[in-house]
Parts: sequence; C-alpha cells; structure tokens
Amino acid sequence: MRNAKLLFAAVPAFSMGAWLSAYGGDFGPSNPFYAASSLPFSAPRFDKIRDEDYQTAIEAGMAQQLAEIARIAGNPTPPTFENTLVALERSGQLLARTAAAFNGVSEANTNPVLQQAKTALAPQFAAHEDAILLNRKLFERVATVYQKRAALKLDPESLRLLEVEYAQFVHSGANLADQDKEQLKNFNKESSSLAAEFSRKLLAATKAGAYLTQEKAALSGLSDAQVAAAAQDASGRNAKGYLVPLQNTTQQPVLKDLSVRGTRQIIFNNSWNRAELGNDEDTRLIIARLAQLRAQRARLLGFPSHAAWRLEDQMAKTPEAALHFMDALIPVATAKAAAEGREIQATIDVQRGGFALEPWDWDFYGEQVRKAKYDLEEAEIKPYFELGNVLQNGVFFAATELYGITFKERHDIPVYQPDVRVFEVDDVGGKPLALFYCDYFKRDNKNGGAWMSEFVGQSKLLGTLPVIYNVANLPKPAPGEPALISFDDVITMFHEFGHALHGMFSDTRYPSLSGTATAHDFVELPSQFNEHWAIYPAIFKHYAKHFKSGAPMPDELVEKIKRAKNFAEGYALTELLSAAELDMQWHVLQADLPLQEADRFEQQALARTHMDLHAVPPRYRSSYFSHIWTAGYSAGYYAYLWTQMLNDDAYQWFEDHGGLTRANGDRFRRMVLSRGNTEDLSAMYFAWRGKAPSIDAMMKYRGLSAP
Repeated sequence: MRNAKLLFAAVPAFSMGAWLSAYGGDFGPSNPFYAASSLPFSAPRFDKIRDEDYQTAIEAGMAQQLAEIARIAGNPTPPTFENTLVALERSGQLLARTAAAFNGVSEANTNPVLQQAKTALAPQFAAHEDAILLNRKLFERVATVYQKRAALKLDPESLRLLEVEYAQFVHSGANLADQDKEQLKNFNKESSSLAAEFSRKLLAATKAGAYLTQEKAALSGLSDAQVAAAAQDASGRNAKGYLVPLQNTTQQPVLKDLSVRGTRQIIFNNSWNRAELGNDEDTRLIIARLAQLRAQRARLLGFPSHAAWRLEDQMAKTPEAALHFMDALIPVATAKAAAEGREIQATIDVQRGGFALEPWDWDFYGEQVRKAKYDLEEAEIKPYFELGNVLQNGVFFAATELYGITFKERHDIPVYQPDVRVFEVDDVGGKPLALFYCDYFKRDNKNGGAWMSEFVGQSKLLGTLPVIYNVANLPKPAPGEPALISFDDVITMFHEFGHALHGMFSDTRYPSLSGTATAHDFVELPSQFNEHWAIYPAIFKHYAKHFKSGAPMPDELVEKIKRAKNFAEGYALTELLSAAELDMQWHVLQADLPLQEADRFEQQALARTHMDLHAVPPRYRSSYFSHIWTAGYSAGYYAYLWTQMLNDDAYQWFEDHGGLTRANGDRFRRMVLSRGNTEDLSAMYFAWRGKAPSIDAMMKYRGLSAP
C-alpha cells in the first residue's frame, strides 16, 4: 500500500471483548496477535505464531479498524484535529501488528500456506484501503478540519499531518462521484490481485530458472567454496550435481567467474527469460493488464497517465521532470558504457575469441580488463570481507562513529528463520533505541533483492519504538565455510542499513509521518548516502581484515580498490537508466490504448529512449521487474538515480565539513534522519544542506566528469 501507516497506525479504540462479540469470527485469545506482544519493543512472537494465524488475525484486524473508522466518521461532535486526525492515527492496532509481521515473513520466508493467504488477502487489503480513503463522511470531517487549518494554530508536525492526510484522501479519489468510486474500487481490487499473482509467479519462475548441472567442469572458474555451495544448493532441492540459483537482477554474480562460455550463456538466458516461457510462471499478460489498469485508474482520477498521478506528491512532481533528469544522463552513461564495451571487445580479440561481446561475456571479460588496468581480482579481496565481520566492524562501527549508537546481539528474541540475527540498538547513554533483525542469506522461498522494513514503527503518540529489519540474498556458504562476500555485497549491506537508520532514528509524534514514510525520490537518500562510509578510510580499515589471520587488507590492495571504484560505472548507470526508462514508459501509457504485447513494447521503449544497447541489458526486464509491479515503485524507479544526486551532494557537505565526525553525524540525524515526513522534503534538505542539490557531486564521485 502506498501509505500503509495511514491504515495501520495503532492503539486500542474500544473494548476488544465487545468488538469480538460483534465480529463473530473464530479469532480469539489463542491467536498470538490477539494482544500486543509482551516481548521487548513489542517484537513479534515468532515462537508462537503459526502460518494459519496470520489471515485470521488480519481479517479480524480489518473488521476492527473499520468499526473504529465508523465511530470516527459517525462522531456527532463537530470535527476537530483530535477527534478526527489523531483518532485516525490511533486506529488499527491489531491490523498493524499482524500485517507488519505477515508482510515480513511472506516476503522473506514464504510457503504454500502464506502464499495462499497472500493471494486471498490482496483484494481484501485493497478494499480495506478504499473503505477508509473513499469514506465520504470520514473525508468530510478531514476536509472540514483542513479548511480551518489556518485558525487552528497547530504545531508544525500536526499541520504537516493534516496536509499530508488531506492530500492522500484527494489523491486516492475521495472527491469522486459515488459511481466513479465504485469503478475505482474495481480497478484497485483487480490490480492488487494481479500484483499478488505476479509475485507468486515470479518467485516460482526464479526458482525454476536455476542452472543445474551434473558436470563439475561446467562450473570451471568458480572457487572451491562456490562449487561446494552449488553442491549444497542442489542437495537442498534433492537434486544431484550442482545448482546455481538466480538472483533478482538480469545479470548474475557468478558470470564474473565462470570461464565456460556456454554455461554463462545458459545462466544469462535463464535469467533473461525466467518469466517469459509461456508456462504457468509467465508474467507478461499480468504486467500488460496492470499497466492498462493503472492508466485507466489515472484517467478516472483526472490525470493523463499513471506516472502523472503517481509523481504528484514526489519531489520530481511530474513525469516530464523525471524524464528530463534521466535524459540528461543518458548520453554520458551510454558513451561511457560503449567505451567500456570497446575495451572488453579488445580483450576478447587479443585472446582470439572470435566472437562479438554478448551480455553474458561482459562481467567475465570485464574482470580481466579490471585486472589488467588495476591489477585487481575479486578473488583477491573476498577473503577480507567476511559477512559477520563486515556487519559488526563495518556497518555497525560506522553507525557508532557517526551517531554514537551501540549494538548487542540478543539470542532471546524469537525469529522466523534460523539464519536471522537480532540486535538491540542503544542510543547515546545506553537508552534503548530500536531492535534490528538481519536476514542476509538467499533461500528459494525468499523474494529476490534486498530491502528494509519494520515490524513496529516509531511513534510518540503510540509510545512505540522501532523494530526494523534488513533482508538480502547473499550466497550462503557450505557448512563450515566462511561467508565471504564481494565488495558489491558490502555496499548492499551499508545501503540497506542506511534505510534501517532512517527507521531507527525516527523521532516523530505521528505514525503516518515516521521513519521511511517519505516520497520514493527522497527515501533512497539515507541508504545511498550510507554507502559512502563503506570505503571511508577509517571505516574500511576497521573491517577489511583477512578472515583467517585478521590481518588488515594491504595498503596496495586498498589503493587498487579505490582506483577501480568507478570501473564499469558506465555499465552500472546505463543498466539502471534502462530499467528506470522502461518503468516510466510503461506508466505514461494512455488509458485508451489496447493491451500491450510486453516484449514488443519493451523493445520499442528501449529504442525510443536510446537505451537499446545490446550488450548492456536493463537491470530488470519488464517481466521480472518486481519493484514496479509489486513493491510500490511504479513510475518511481528513477528515484534511485534522483537520490544518487541527493546522496552524493549530501556526502560532499560532509567532505566540506570534516568528514566522519560525531558533530556532522548528529546534525544529519537531527535535521534529516529523525524527521520522517514531518516537513516539506525539499525544504528539509535545503535547511540541512544550505542550498538546493546539484548534479555536480554525482558526476564527480561516479567518475562521469573531472573532479
């Protein structure tokens, strides 16, 4: 949901016993969600929760919140900020705690029971959101308070809540005629069902796309540890031989190491075609219908396209602004990628390869180019990046140095899967700040990619402290082997923990405005900004240590990494731009157009935007682009580029003011990370930075212009 906190903010509104009697369902005290968790920070009772408990509790929670909404909307007293806006913020306790736990587990550790529940609940969630945002009496009360806002003398955060919630109601169709509201509800219901089906199909397609071989020679180039992990993955599926599972992106990490070209091609094609095989896992009809539904919904709401509707409350404001921003990057990115491709082709030719560069060759020969230019190989540096050490002495250490917070692992908090670790986070002076879960290893029943979310959100109104989690899909080592990761994986850990800090540092009154409840083209700022500390000298030397000897990485190897930092930046920026342009092209479609044929549309969209570089495919193909079909980033994937501009600009401020210091960290925390969505985001950034952001630092730090 676009703003789940509006619906899932929580505190009891009336007697559970009286409500349960009225509800008449089979939900009762035996369900672990019936009462708030007694664990520290109100963490979920994963030791008590059964898969069957979620759907029952969620449906009961929806009924409870609708009863609360009816009380607010039907209140005979004149509407006030307290009895309408604050009452809304207090509604939905049961739904909040259940949906947060369900969303986390169903994404990271799913099974047939959870998938069935997700399919059944998707249209119910959509209908529940509509029942609130399209409630005429409720909106009239919100609008009445909004119209009197100048005379209410509200504090800034309360005024911001009123403005945000009023805009949310209008944006969601509260002003539509009743007949149009019914049509909107039908659009939303079908869209949510299709998104759930897309998610189910993609998980199955990604699992089915794994490369299985009984020939060890087919994996030539992989390390002994990688081969052992492939054997373990095959065994885990009761298969013989070796199995290489797919990750969510188009390119696959193992292509960098595999020396057998035929194996690379098969793995790439498995990735590229995973959701386009014409079988039960094919997603193309779903995405075409989703795009059409979104365009039709936007027209109903008075907008020319879904992108125009979606960006109304983002920093970019319009698709034209987002496209203009991206269009300025395309010539620079593609020119650099083309130059990188020529270097790789030259290496192939020197080796008398006799073939033109293909996407499955890029990383393998690119590694050779990198070694030749910088004398650097991935195998050289992995022994210095053991996952647990990177977490404790890199990710956590950087946060301690910048913000003074400390971490202690807790083994008494139940988890939903044995690989999950839990840490209590203490603020300066030992005051409890948050609980942090991390779930890093790939599993077949885990959605692809990496993300952050929360089991409990921060709110002074509700008296809650944040319970935050990070999820990733890093390769799990064979038993007894160290979890050695790539430097790209290190960056992923710092990135997702930047999101976690945004949630942990939230210091707001209202749950709808707390933590990461911001525009998408702002929410990636804290995460991408946090990536910079991975290579910061004082941080890097603290965690980049050999997993056996504990010896720090030699200075000459550190210098090689620094020199190679922007290697293949043209490729990385181009594949990201391609995906972002694909997203935008799908979502500027007009409502009266017929259902699109997905493959043809994708080819034409890439050609139209000058992103059809054969050897540089988009980071995500339309058919497995879960960010835009299920994860809330529709018409918003450009945000990763927009926030690259913001985060590099922000890091330049740190560089100009002494770098990594507690004073700088505390100021950034106080003025940005703790503020959530309590003020206009552009104004918030300007107040901290002292000026509007520019693209200059982005071009400098990514090697796209002279320093």
